[in-house]
Formats: sequence, C-alpha cells, structure tokens
Amino acid sequence: MKYSRAGLWWALAALVVHILGNAHYGFFRDELYFIICGQHPALGYVDQPPLTPLLAALSQSFGISLFALRVIPAICAAIATYTACVLASEFEGGAFAQSIAGLVTIVAPEMMALGFRLSPDSIELCTWPLIALWTLRLTRGADPRWWLAVGGLTAVAAWSKYTVIFFAAALLVALLLTPERRALRTWWFPSGAGLAIVLILPNFIWQLDNGFPILQLLQKDYGKFLLKNPPFPLQQIIIMSPLLSVVWLSGLAWLLYVRGTRFLGIAYLALIAIMWALDAKNYYPAPVYPYLIAAGAIPIERWTASHKSWRIATVAAIVVFAVPSVPFVLPVLPLRTFVTYQETLGRLFNLRFHIDRRAGNSVPVEHYADMTGWPELAAAVAGVYRRLPAAERAQGAIFARNAGEAAAIDVYGKRYGLPPALSGNNNYWLWGPRGFTGNVLIDVNGNVRDNRERFESVQLVTIFRNPYAMPYENNVPIYVCRGIHPSLAALWPELRNYSYGFEGL
Repeated sequence: MKYSRAGLWWALAALVVHILGNAHYGFFRDELYFIICGQHPALGYVDQPPLTPLLAALSQSFGISLFALRVIPAICAAIATYTACVLASEFEGGAFAQSIAGLVTIVAPEMMALGFRLSPDSIELCTWPLIALWTLRLTRGADPRWWLAVGGLTAVAAWSKYTVIFFAAALLVALLLTPERRALRTWWFPSGAGLAIVLILPNFIWQLDNGFPILQLLQKDYGKFLLKNPPFPLQQIIIMSPLLSVVWLSGLAWLLYVRGTRFLGIAYLALIAIMWALDAKNYYPAPVYPYLIAAGAIPIERWTASHKSWRIATVAAIVVFAVPSVPFVLPVLPLRTFVTYQETLGRLFNLRFHIDRRAGNSVPVEHYADMTGWPELAAAVAGVYRRLPAAERAQGAIFARNAGEAAAIDVYGKRYGLPPALSGNNNYWLWGPRGFTGNVLIDVNGNVRDNRERFESVQLVTIFRNPYAMPYENNVPIYVCRGIHPSLAALWPELRNYSYGFEGL
C-alpha cells in the first residue's frame, strides 16, 4: 500500500490553515442547531442523520467553544488533503504531483469552505476520497476484505449525510461498466454492502418511525434554493474556481483516458448526472473533487517535467488564483474589512455577492451573515424574560420562528438561566411544547397577526437589530404574548414547519 510523505506535510498545512482561520466571526446558525440536536442524542433527526450533531455536542463538553467545534472540519480537511496526495501517489505521481494535489485541495474555494465550518459535508469531504482510494486499490488486487472497510466507511458517511448513497451508486455503475467489475466477484463485496446496510438501518428505522420527515422536508424545499442558470455542470466549475478547475478537469480527462482508472471518471460523470437530474444543490458533489484534483496533478507533473521554471510558475499561478477567493471561504479578515473587500471586488469586476440592502443592512455573503448576532439575540431575549413579573417568568415560554434562532437562545441562554426554547421548525417541533402552556410566551420574530388571533394580548417589547445579519434576522421583533387560546399543546400540530429555509418561515 502506497503512502505519501509529502501528503503528511500538506495535511499538516491544511490543519494549520484551518485552525488559524476557522474560529472567527461566530457560530453558524446550523452549528448552533447541531449542538442542541446532539445534546438530545437520537438515532436520527428531522433534517439529518445523527453523526454531525453528536460530534458538535461532544465538542462543547467543556463549555461553549467555537474553536473546539471548528477543529472537527479542520481535521476533515487535513484527512482529505492527505488522501488526495496518496491518490496522486497511487496514480504513479511523484513528489511534485502529490504537492500539487495537496495544495489545490487546500486552496480550491469549495474545498476550503467545507473545511471551515462544521456541517455534514465536512465529514463527506474526508470519507468520499477514502472510499475512492480503497475502491481503486481493490480493483488493483488488494485484499478483498477491504470491501468491509468500504462498507463501514460508507455507513459513516451516511450517518452524516445521505448523499453518499448517490456516490456509492455512481461508483457501482462505473465498476459494472468497466473491466474493473472483476473486483466485485467476491463474497466480500456483498458482505461490505451488507455491513453498510446494517449500520445504516437504525437511522432508517428512526426515519420510518417518524414518517420520513427528511422526505417531507426535501419535498417542501424542492427547487427553492437552486440555481437553474448556469447549468449544473458549469456550476461545478464556478464553485471550484474557473481557473483552478483546470486541474480537476485535466484529472477527469486523464482518468477517462487511462484504462485502469476510467471507472473513477465514469463515476464522477454518473454522480453529476444523478444530482443534476435531482436538482441537487451545486455543492453536493464537492467531496468527490480531491480524487479528481489528484488525477489532474499527474498530467501537470508530466507537462512541467522538462523545465523547473514551469513548475515554479504553476505553483505561483495556483496561489495567485486562489488568494482573492480565500476571504470568501475562510474568515481571515475582520468582518467590517471583509464587507469592504467584498464591495470593492464587486465594483471592480461587476460582481454580485447576493448583498441585500433592505432595512439598512450591510450584509456579507450569507454564510458569514449567519454567523453574527446570536449571542446578542439571546441577551435581548434574556432582557425581556427578566423583566417579566416573577409569577409570569415561572411559566414563561420562549418561541422562536426558526431552529437557528431557537438554538442560539438555547446555547447562549444558559448563562442567563433561560428555559429551553420552542419552535415549530424541524427537530424542535418533534421535541414539542415541553410542558409549557403558552399562557405567557415570548415570541421571537413571530407573526403578530397570527399571535393576536391566538392570544388575549400581544405586546411588542423590543426590536433586535443586527445590520450584518441576513435581512430576515435584522429588526427582529420580540413580543410578550399572554392568554393563549387554545393551549399551546393543542396548537402544536399546526405549528410544524419542516424546512431548510428561514426567510419564509
């Protein structure tokens, strides 16, 4: 089995880059939600399998720590980087090819983004390339018992995000279409597949017992956040940087040209076809790119072999092309400086970064905007809660419009002694009203028209402002509602909202 000494250094570089760059701005709304879900251990959740929430909660075992949480995706990025280097070695690449694979895997925008904040995609970033590596070795005569490792790792990935099923299907189709199908002619292959199914089964049963909420959620949000133009394959080039995409596109061509690796190229094409047909979000196939980058490093190494200066120029070009995008996928600049940088680039190159100026907002890109204001929101809610008379405070419930707001109140509200937040969004709905009658309810970002129909009195107490937030999280009204009718428990079924979206909740 080959390994990569250069890969160890590049993995260390990836780890250092992310550890130094990741822990800034604040928790992303989903990260807060993961923490709270993981603190309610279960075999599944409405909108995700359980692995990412459990890891998020574990990272907070010794108190609230953005650094501890973000170490997890940093490690995933390091593993992905090392695996890319090993793959380059498996493709018979030398030290330069392995270094190109490591460097591009670190700096390609979508790769850097997946290694920045914790998400199910972070786990996929390190598992998919390993699945590809082990499958490649199996086609080259490795001990067939490695199919058990492939099955086990596929299950780990599925416990983070279900999209690995599409990658596994694409790999299987590619193997069946090529001579490498001979690697499947062993009882260890169905044994590995059976192991994956057995390990995934508990989460499947949880979804079944709860009416497959993930399907209800996906059906509701289908097409809501998708870019129809440009086409899905072209979006892949954009998210990986048009200039740096030369590397992985070269890798795709090389994989398809070389007989022994052709199945990996076909697997990529099949994966893109599946996700394009399903209108998947453009970053869903992203964990596959480390092996394409590794393959692309091989022709680059050969093209530049005759002139050392060409290799220096290649590395310099990769760095120069990557630098402008780094502040967009890694929070290396102070937030105000980043907003200025974003606006400057927009003016210079006539680019639009989805900045929304409603309500006086100065919004950075959405994934940064959703990292701002959460501690302050919890403090604002705590201020309202503390001003309630003691008798009302004893029965007072806090209801948030979406899971991100509720999770922020839960994570930061502990320091103020706040009760657990309620919401109808995703897994919060499954947790129910938690014994609260709703007779005294602090409604965060609620709909006052509906509230007035359900309560004897509704009082607007304060408005929470955060100009760096997304517009639907700025100028957030906080109400105190009294005298609910009917009870909160009776209203609960109609409050259910399974959705990834927040603005329209």
